[in-house]
Amino acid sequence: MDDFILIRPRPSLGLLDRVLRVLFPGALFLLLNGCASVSYYGQLASGQLQLLRAREPVAEVIADPSRDQKLRAHLAQSQKARAFASQQLHLPDNQSYRLYADIGRPFVVWNVFATQEFSLTPQSHCFPIAGCVAYRGYYSQSAARGEAALLRLQGMDVSTGGVEAYSTLGWFNDPIISSMMGWGDERLATLIFHELAHQRFYVKDDTEFNESFATFVEQEGTRQWRAYRGLPPDNDAQAQHRDQFTQLILNTRTRLEQLYALPLPHDQMRQRKAAEFERLRSEYRKMRDSQWAGDKRYDAWINAPMNNARLLPFGLYDQWVPAFAALFRQTGGDWVVFYAEVEKLGELPGDKRKAALKTLAESKISAG
Repeated sequence: MDDFILIRPRPSLGLLDRVLRVLFPGALFLLLNGCASVSYYGQLASGQLQLLRAREPVAEVIADPSRDQKLRAHLAQSQKARAFASQQLHLPDNQSYRLYADIGRPFVVWNVFATQEFSLTPQSHCFPIAGCVAYRGYYSQSAARGEAALLRLQGMDVSTGGVEAYSTLGWFNDPIISSMMGWGDERLATLIFHELAHQRFYVKDDTEFNESFATFVEQEGTRQWRAYRGLPPDNDAQAQHRDQFTQLILNTRTRLEQLYALPLPHDQMRQRKAAEFERLRSEYRKMRDSQWAGDKRYDAWINAPMNNARLLPFGLYDQWVPAFAALFRQTGGDWVVFYAEVEKLGELPGDKRKAALKTLAESKISAG
């Protein structure tokens, strides 16, 4: 399938828009006959179509002297990373991220995460293309907040968060979005690596697998991108603090999962749940003050009201990164062989896939 993606001809933006105008009503009709509400699928279709219509070739933006000079310079650097992604990381070589779209807002979508009060299992939502995912996305922040409020009334733990970019998994040529442009050149490169990884391989109904895979490609790709440009490895203290903070969250998730498996009365479960969140805050402050020289970057997050849903993105995006790192090492750092092995994992039944990832992660830990 990837060879097909690499060689198939791409229509012009004008042709694609004409095709979409013909096909979109029929596709929307099929979507609306599913179990989700008409209004929800309607905003998805409308938001995606607006994004596609906002696209323009990056090369034209860079060549236009009337456009903002900082934007042009930023996009020029992004295209170097985009070429590296296909040439060195063997990610899809298509028009994705060779286009630009100005959407006029800080995030392209807002995701709503929800769990039961005593569970870390996310409320899943299923779609015809992406399969089942652990969140629901909205192109409007107010719509996301409205959905979150309704879920809270049902007694759910809920969290919302803005997203700078997402992948249509190769169905469309995804653009660099203006919401991605607030970061430096290297952060933009990492986003491109991450989103192209989703196009390279994706397993329906397994968010943890997909996001951990893309996060590993992002991290290893960034390491190689720095080396390619003759830069030293990134020993940035903030990156180390981020990794340590993430591990604190994952440790808390593990303890909560063990707690929720106990046959306790709800009042007692609720008290012990609150105690675990206080333990997280205490461990964070101790680490911040003793190891981080007072870096308070995560204070606002840690001091905000806490619930299960706020922990979900950490597990989804990071849980199996060590497993993919171990697999990359086992394949000798050969991207083509690595992707082939990833595809084999993806073809396994869900329980066997998880067991294989667990074995890989444990081998990474034992190998240091």
